[in-house]
Amino acid sequence: MTRTVGRSDDPADGYEGGCEDGVPGSTAARWRRSVAFGLAGVLALALVPGVRAHVGGLGGTMEPAAVPTWLVVVTGGGVVGASFLFTSLLTDRGPMHAVAGARARPTSPRGLAGGLARAGRRAFQLVGLLALLAVLVAGLVGPLTPTANLAVLLVWAGWWAGYTMTVYLAADTWPAVNPWRTLAGLLPSPDREYPARLGAWPSVVGLLGLVWLEVTSPVTDEPRFLAALVLGYTAVTLAGAATFGREAWFGAVDPVSRVFRWYGKLAPVRRTDDGLELVVPGAALVETRPDRDDSAFVVALLWATTFDGLVSTPPWAAVAGPLVEAGVPSALLSLVALAAGFGLFYAALVAASRRSRRTADTYVTAGHLRRTLAPSLVPIAAGYHLAHYLGYFLGLAPALLVALANPLGGAGTPPTLLLPEWFGALRLSFIVLGHLAAVGVAHVVAFETFPGRLQPIRSQFPFIVIMIAYTVTSMWIVTQPYVEPV
Repeated sequence: MTRTVGRSDDPADGYEGGCEDGVPGSTAARWRRSVAFGLAGVLALALVPGVRAHVGGLGGTMEPAAVPTWLVVVTGGGVVGASFLFTSLLTDRGPMHAVAGARARPTSPRGLAGGLARAGRRAFQLVGLLALLAVLVAGLVGPLTPTANLAVLLVWAGWWAGYTMTVYLAADTWPAVNPWRTLAGLLPSPDREYPARLGAWPSVVGLLGLVWLEVTSPVTDEPRFLAALVLGYTAVTLAGAATFGREAWFGAVDPVSRVFRWYGKLAPVRRTDDGLELVVPGAALVETRPDRDDSAFVVALLWATTFDGLVSTPPWAAVAGPLVEAGVPSALLSLVALAAGFGLFYAALVAASRRSRRTADTYVTAGHLRRTLAPSLVPIAAGYHLAHYLGYFLGLAPALLVALANPLGGAGTPPTLLLPEWFGALRLSFIVLGHLAAVGVAHVVAFETFPGRLQPIRSQFPFIVIMIAYTVTSMWIVTQPYVEPV
């Protein structure tokens, strides 16, 4: 059964009482030609002679390995395009529903399972509180060398790089680990309701703001500044939870919780009212019914991860360097670029949704299509995060272990791990796998949204175009040598 098999004149149902102009067949043909011309243009740009990229180390933890840029661009874009052609042959809803709905639950006595769940939650809560305490203490009184300070290593290598990977590769444990959520549970419950009209936009602004601070401030280099920022974040978070309630704050406002909630929808393990269950990775994205502004947050997540890598590339330094030398504040330049990039990515999604409505020749509104298909972009963000941060995590893992053994020490040169050249190709494969998963999710969602066989396929044409563009952009960034942000 599909999500949408009938038509309604109620815009709230995601439909409008009118049909777009154009013959479906000719619209599909035009979009096939557009995709072909777009790929040809990308290929022409990629084949400019003398252009080479390097699979470079993040923070010097990897040995660069030369990879031709044209090969990266053609391979990434071509694989995504070919995967769409392959999935377009899969039109039987029965196998799709069987795969997306596959479940496996471990069998155990109900009382035992409940006891283990409570013990596990308490253990996670304790780990989260100890980690927060360690960050504050090490940040305030620990060594000043960032690669020897436990606070810096624990936040960036251990948490944002390593722990985040476990959320989309294994399970979303953040609701239990989150130390601010645990502390907020000690506060009294307020009577004030969160304004529904704000939707997800406070979390969008919060996520972009955190990325801006990471890029422009010394938060990754100065432990004292990092500790002060964590204290400020703690104060704001607890004040917000005390004002609107814990569930409302961490469910709608807190950007970190929303990031992990979306990443967790990719995980093969999830918690339900009946306990843990194994699912097909990404199945929760197919089942998700996003709220009105969730598409904006998904775009912010995708752009934030992309921007974090973009500012460490030579082309960005070549553009931003002269402007900063001319007197433009670096922080202002990054803020404008961050906001403009988000606007561009979101405009691309809006345009794709509108074109999708026309190519599918449907009464479904563009806004409904945008909300429904936006979750398919989450695997792209996860794939790029894995490509961008796995090497960073592995490279600094020895230093993190040393810092954990001696939290307030820091004597000597912190050890790092130099990764082999072939790791660069592995990073590229993570991006491709993320985009392949995105194509698969979009395909299943389209067939659950539209009846028939041709309409779901036609609805995906514009989204495949932006997925190819995202693929090329992500792979181009990963193949650039690392430079210090301007």
